[in-house]
Amino acid sequence: MRDATHCTIHPAVDLTEFSSLTVPTYRASTIVFEDAEAYATRGERDLDSYMYGLYGTPTTKTLEAQITKLENGVRSVIVPSGQAGATIVFLSVLLPGDTVLIPDSVYPPVLDFCVNYLQPRGICHKIYQPDGTGIEDLIDPSVKLIWTETPGSTTMEFQDLRAIAALGKKHGILTGADNTWATPLHLKPLDLGIDFSMQALSKYAGGHSDLLLGSICVNDLELRKKLRDTMRMLGIGVSPDEVALVLRGIETMALRLAHVEQVARNLAEELASRPDVGLVLHPALADFPQHTLWKRDFSGASGVFNVVLTESQEANLDEGLNQLKVIAIGASWGGTRSLIAPMSVKKGRKFAKPEHQRTILRINVGLEDQEDLRSDLKALFDILSSSDKSN
Repeated sequence: MRDATHCTIHPAVDLTEFSSLTVPTYRASTIVFEDAEAYATRGERDLDSYMYGLYGTPTTKTLEAQITKLENGVRSVIVPSGQAGATIVFLSVLLPGDTVLIPDSVYPPVLDFCVNYLQPRGICHKIYQPDGTGIEDLIDPSVKLIWTETPGSTTMEFQDLRAIAALGKKHGILTGADNTWATPLHLKPLDLGIDFSMQALSKYAGGHSDLLLGSICVNDLELRKKLRDTMRMLGIGVSPDEVALVLRGIETMALRLAHVEQVARNLAEELASRPDVGLVLHPALADFPQHTLWKRDFSGASGVFNVVLTESQEANLDEGLNQLKVIAIGASWGGTRSLIAPMSVKKGRKFAKPEHQRTILRINVGLEDQEDLRSDLKALFDILSSSDKSN
């Protein structure tokens, strides 16, 4: 009798009558080839084929196709995080002696990557004003990439992507955009001439604060090849389980984004009408410095906006945050829970403005009842302003 411990069974399952609305989660390291010739010639397969699990499964490719459609692009790659999206773009096009231009309002870990990883390896960076002015003055033959983040998630400065894309094409320089705040539903950088459109799928696409992923979309197959080659050489891949979570979240992204956009706009307008509230940074407000630029290029806003505190309000910040009942204290955004995070940029800016010396409250509106959020923010700012009222 055969020893059962040495018996391997590979059953075949009949799927002819099975159909599901969800995308299967394909987990694989090994890809099986149909015959010896297919295996011997696997290196000749194009980037849309399957060769090894690290380079994608049907689950991954489904999400790539969905992102590509939303971005109006040609191809997309899925990466482990939004930060990885930025760094992989940089590594795919920059060599020692090259320079990348980044905005003063860039996501701080991107600046850290430039200073502490690229710079010691001979790749330089230059910082331009967060509204994009003066970029052309920084261009020399070493500049190979202009990176944008519009808006910066703390101070909300916007860059003119049309002008930057045109500038890049004029000088033969590639351009990239972090499109996480708006998502491709409200902004399509590739349509404006940008070469790389990156977003942190951890935010609105995932939508539930339970995953880390990013995407990069391009209109040029050669740029996609550079991205994929960089990922392959670094051994970078993504988990199909996290991809499956984004495939679930992206189904409701438009509905969630429409809701949080409206509630955030309502709350921003109400806070801006309070005489004791400082500068409210939301592009839909008519007095926002770059309101016209936002209206021109964006079809809407997200649920993230910011409030600059006064010096006296900073003294009561801990007390105010500790009494919040609905809004949680935490970084990141784009999920179902409303979040608030006190931010400080006064030590990290080259082109400082007066408001950069103050604490900035970043508010992410989630899916809670608007009245509950309004009550929470009212109580918060009543406490923050209590010292003013007592004087």
